[in-house]
Formats: sequence, C-alpha cells, structure tokens
Amino acid sequence: MFSHVTLGSNDLAKAKGFYEALVKPLDLVCRADYPNAAGYGPADGRPQLWVLSPLDKKAATVGNGITVGLEAANRAAVDAAYAAGMAAGGRDEGPPGLRPLYHPNYYGAYLRDPDGNKVCVVCHRKP
Repeated sequence: MFSHVTLGSNDLAKAKGFYEALVKPLDLVCRADYPNAAGYGPADGRPQLWVLSPLDKKAATVGNGITVGLEAANRAAVDAAYAAGMAAGGRDEGPPGLRPLYHPNYYGAYLRDPDGNKVCVVCHRKP
C-alpha cells in the first residue's frame, strides 16, 4: 500500500548512524546514500524508509502521533534492533515485550531516533 515513508533530520550523519544500526537486524540495508538523504530497504528491493534534510531548508520537526513501524521476522530481531538503536543514540519509548492490547502476538519495542521521530519495531508472529 505504501510507496515510502520519509523522516526529517537536523543531523543527517547522526540519523544515518542510528538507522544503519536499527535496520541491520531487520535484514534491511542502505539502498541510497546522498549528501542530504539516505534510503533503507531490503537488499533486493528499493528504498522505502527515507531519512533526509527537509527540502524546504527549514528545521525538521517531529509529528505528534506519528510512529513509523518496522516489521521484524521474529522476536529476537525486535530485541536486536532495539538494542542496536539504543546503542546508536536512540531514546527508549517502551522496551521489547508483548503488547496484548493490540493483539495476542504483538511483540514490539518503541524508541525515538536522534531527532525525536518515534519508531516501532514489531513482530506479529507467534513465537
């Protein structure tokens, strides 16, 4: 359904370091790397998650209520992505764990990137 998601950054070098670490356990890679943008996606696909300096040259801001959800193949990948993201400058918004409020197998972790954008890493599968 979605072509891509774009997140603004005020410090692209720091954001790239964060997303490189975060997406590795999810088998995603940097598919495009430009001075003002980086795009991440599957190794055999196209970039679908973009992090960039805003084109209008104004400061990037965080949208209240916006969360980018990245799907993990299993719960171990959720744990690994969360740990990597935290080590790369992320801020905790909810450690890995079951969230039965959403559904019985929803295993997710929430963190904010260095710019404050909220990211969820989630596995919907049974263990």
